Amino acid sequence: MSDAAVAEKLEEERRLIAEAQAGNLDAMRPIFENYAGPLYATVILPRLGDPASAEDVLRDTFRVAIEKLDQFRWSGKSIYVWLRQIAVNKAYDVHRRTKRSFKLVEAMTHEVQASDRQVAPDAMLIAAEEQTLNRARIVAAMTKLSDRYRRAIQLRLLDELSREECAQRMEVNVGTFDVVLFRAVRAFRKHFGSRTSK
Repeated sequence: MSDAAVAEKLEEERRLIAEAQAGNLDAMRPIFENYAGPLYATVILPRLGDPASAEDVLRDTFRVAIEKLDQFRWSGKSIYVWLRQIAVNKAYDVHRRTKRSFKLVEAMTHEVQASDRQVAPDAMLIAAEEQTLNRARIVAAMTKLSDRYRRAIQLRLLDELSREECAQRMEVNVGTFDVVLFRAVRAFRKHFGSRTSK
C-alpha cells in the first residue's frame, strides 16, 4: 500500500472515530469490520486456542472500545493498536478466570478428600476425573453457600492465606475461623453431593 493510500485510510479512520465520539456510534462499524479478522486471527485466537472463547473476547473488545471511546485520543496512528491492547487484556482476563476455576476445583477436591475418612486407594485418579467432570457442580455448589462460608473458602483454599490471616480478615479468632471453614466445607459437600449419592 502506497504512502498516499495509507494516509487516506488513516484520515478516513480519524473521521469515523470523530463522528462516533460526537455521538454516532454506528460510525465505528466499518472500523470494527475492518479489524475484526486481524484481531481474531492474529491476536485473540492464538492466545486462547478456543474459537468460542476467542469470539467472546472479540465481542468484549468491541464493547469495551465503544464504552471507552471518549478516552481514545487520535495521535495520527491507527486505532488498531488501541483495539489490540484491549483484546490482549481481555484474553488475559479469560486466562486468569480459567486458572482460578481450575484452582478452585483442585482445592475443593483436595479438601473434600482430606476430610473424608473413607478415601478409596485410587483417590488420586478420582480427583483427576473430578477436575474435569465436576467443575460445573463445584461452581454451582459454591453459589449455594452463604457469603461467610464462600469467603472462608476463598481466603483459605483459593488465596491460600494462613489460618491467622484468614481469621484476621474475617475479624474472628483462629478457633472460630477453623469452625467456620469446617462448616463451610461440610456445607459445600452437602450441596456438591458424594459420588455415591442417589
